[in-house]
Amino acid sequence: MVKNILDHIVDYIKRTDKIFWLLTIVASFYGFCLIASQQRADDVNFLKTQIIAFCIGYIAAVIISVTDYNFIAKFWWIFAVVSLLLTFTVFFIGIQVGGTDDVGWIRLPGGITFQPSELTKICFIVTFSKHLSYLAEKDKLHSFIGVVTLVLHAAIPIGLIHLQGDDGAALVFLLMFIVMTFAAGVQLRYFIIFFALIACAVPILWTRILNEDQKNRLMVLFNTDDAAMQTYGWQQYQGKVSIASGGWFGKGLFDGPRVERQVVPYQENDFIFTVAGEELGFIGCIAILILFSLMLVKILSSSLKACNTLGKNICIGYFALIGIQVVINLGMVLGILPVVGITLPFFSSGGSSVACLYLGAGLVQSVYMHPTDPDDKPVRLEINKTIRGSIFAP
Repeated sequence: MVKNILDHIVDYIKRTDKIFWLLTIVASFYGFCLIASQQRADDVNFLKTQIIAFCIGYIAAVIISVTDYNFIAKFWWIFAVVSLLLTFTVFFIGIQVGGTDDVGWIRLPGGITFQPSELTKICFIVTFSKHLSYLAEKDKLHSFIGVVTLVLHAAIPIGLIHLQGDDGAALVFLLMFIVMTFAAGVQLRYFIIFFALIACAVPILWTRILNEDQKNRLMVLFNTDDAAMQTYGWQQYQGKVSIASGGWFGKGLFDGPRVERQVVPYQENDFIFTVAGEELGFIGCIAILILFSLMLVKILSSSLKACNTLGKNICIGYFALIGIQVVINLGMVLGILPVVGITLPFFSSGGSSVACLYLGAGLVQSVYMHPTDPDDKPVRLEINKTIRGSIFAP
């Protein structure tokens, strides 16, 4: 019994992408260190929640990775129904948590809070990847009707999450939609039309869609007077000061004075990068960038090795999710982009985010561990018989 279990473990280790697992785990443990440092002057134990979420997410990811993603995608409708139900639930029992300005969480038994939009991102990767591969198989990916169905598919989560007030997450969905459709081969003219429509809609977005807080967060990027820096620009200003104070090698982990005094508001969430900047310096920040760069390269590598378009689309979807959140988060922290409430993957405190990110990592591992398409087996067997017959024929 024990020997069989050990044999299965050894076999799993041989088949899995060990480097990708290592990168995600190192990122999580790096994040644990930063959160532990940040919370040393806080009564809330963010680290405990983070570790529990990591364990749950990792176990689920392993289970997903050994399951053929083609089989998982057959149940795309379940992913769609679950994500829609969770999203609609927020409109009835949604709550607001500290440091946010939207009602995007639900409270579970035991006082645990869960953010459905994080799970919806993973469900969207599955359903949208299936949609793209279906259109490609039917040769409808380049048709106008096919593209319209893709737009409608993406518009559902974008619209619902916008109505919740979480425009940061809605932006992530929009950019994932753009990256996945472009990588799938949707023709360039549709993107030109799409961006032209967005450009024309800017006045409407500014006057009718964005609220005053969102406008101020945009304007503060170009307004550096004292009034702006002490209100909407305060978090970004203090974040940049914390990063600059670290110099090359930082003040030392658990020794950052600004971290201890909690100068940067809600630093454990969107601004966790500033903890690395102050306490580990430029070297610590570069280490984070290297980790993400290697992670993204491994995800792209898995997409290139995928045996079918479904596997490729899943990997590209996860690549887009990680890459988009990293770019937006670092842009927020450095004052290049407005604060929109996007976490730094694997680093920021947030159980929903970490657990769901590992679900996505499990999907990528599933693509890596299942390099053959089950639908191609009869074809391959017939080809092999033909080859053997031609070689050994008298």
